[in-house]
Amino acid sequence: MQYRRCGNSGLKLSAISLGLWHNFGHVDQLENCSNILKLAFDSGITHFDLANNYGPPPGSAEENFGRLLKRDFSGYRDELIISSKAGYTMWDGPYGDWGSKKYLVSSLDQSLKRLKLDYVDIFYHHRPDPETPLAETMAALDLIVRQGKALYVGISNYRPAEAAHAIQILQDLGTPCIIHQPKYSMYERWIEDGLLDLLGQQGVGCIPFSPLAQGLLTDKYLKGIPSDSRAAKAHGFLQKEQITPEVLTQLTKLNAIAESRGQKLAQMALAWILRDQRVTSVLVGASKPEQLADSLKCLDNTTFSADELGQIDLILANS
Repeated sequence: MQYRRCGNSGLKLSAISLGLWHNFGHVDQLENCSNILKLAFDSGITHFDLANNYGPPPGSAEENFGRLLKRDFSGYRDELIISSKAGYTMWDGPYGDWGSKKYLVSSLDQSLKRLKLDYVDIFYHHRPDPETPLAETMAALDLIVRQGKALYVGISNYRPAEAAHAIQILQDLGTPCIIHQPKYSMYERWIEDGLLDLLGQQGVGCIPFSPLAQGLLTDKYLKGIPSDSRAAKAHGFLQKEQITPEVLTQLTKLNAIAESRGQKLAQMALAWILRDQRVTSVLVGASKPEQLADSLKCLDNTTFSADELGQIDLILANS
């Protein structure tokens, strides 16, 4: 495993982090979750990423992780980086969503109970709130650190201008933003338009989520939609309608480049993100241990030639 410094902070993260957005809810098998976590830790993954609403149902991923943390990892807390977030709908009423101090503090208190922890290592505001003053949201993150409920704070899904403002407020408060978690993949490249430059200049880490475009950037859909795939699940974010003939043509061409590099398509897609040194870590999900083991092989080759990058850009030009 490689470890990369998170911006200008003293924290290093494993280049591959395990995201528990999917596959760790009450709809999933607990022992399979346990096997995935054990393989991750044994492979050098130290960072486990959660949020209050991960499941399904919301909250169940934290409950299951907390249960397995106590059962299987009780002696390893100080070797783990555990993160959580709040910013999306978690409970009904005016205080269960967005970015007020009331919501963020209450949500983290609930998360800590589900996780059976005294603190998380990183706590994120999950998305910008168009109504709550940004100063209040950032002050809540500062308060949470001063209360000892989180060691570090970050932001997620913030566009460049919003991120710049949030980073400055936190800096002035004395609780620096150490990391930003944006959506980034070969199919979603908005962070290349200013955000990556901002993070590099400000010394803030970057940890992309959905690097495989919800599983689209794998070889599993090249010959149809498997019954156990994310696109086949009723509660999945990837829909069958997204897998169009045009997309399949692109995936086939990308897969050919991956094969020429000695990689699978998913491995190349992860390596493509990690090629940029401004990226601290990349979040991967896994529905079974074998899938995670496969993803880890991306670290064998994260270097791309100018010709390879040009071919990839050309294939994706019309996506």
